[in-house]
Amino acid sequence: MVFFAILIVVLGGLGWIRFAPSDAAYWHVDPKVTTDQDLKDGVRRRLAGDEAVFTKLNDVIMNTPRTTVLAGSAADGHVTYVTRSLWFGFPDYTTVQRDGDVLEIWARLRFGSSDLGVNKARVDGWLNALAQMGT
Repeated sequence: MVFFAILIVVLGGLGWIRFAPSDAAYWHVDPKVTTDQDLKDGVRRRLAGDEAVFTKLNDVIMNTPRTTVLAGSAADGHVTYVTRSLWFGFPDYTTVQRDGDVLEIWARLRFGSSDLGVNKARVDGWLNALAQMGT
């Protein structure tokens, strides 16, 4: 009986992780990136980029599996994306904002205290793909 109670709690928790609503007002904020930072719960990046570079980066991001737009658009110069892990559906939030000729990127986890470098790997992969496009 205890086993089933634990199983229900675990499945309920996993269900919450996968289906919990995302509050755009909370996640779609100014990234305020002043310098590149590798954080325990995410990553911040700052790079030169105009509207055309933002559009290319948006294309790279939207071709990432399990990634959707939570709020904003590349045309607006401010987008927040949600990328979910394959098996458990853990959401990571990435906000990209254009400030003149600078792109600010802030990727962070929602659940837990460490993303184990997942956001850094994802964002650096996007930036490498962008660089290969000649930008």
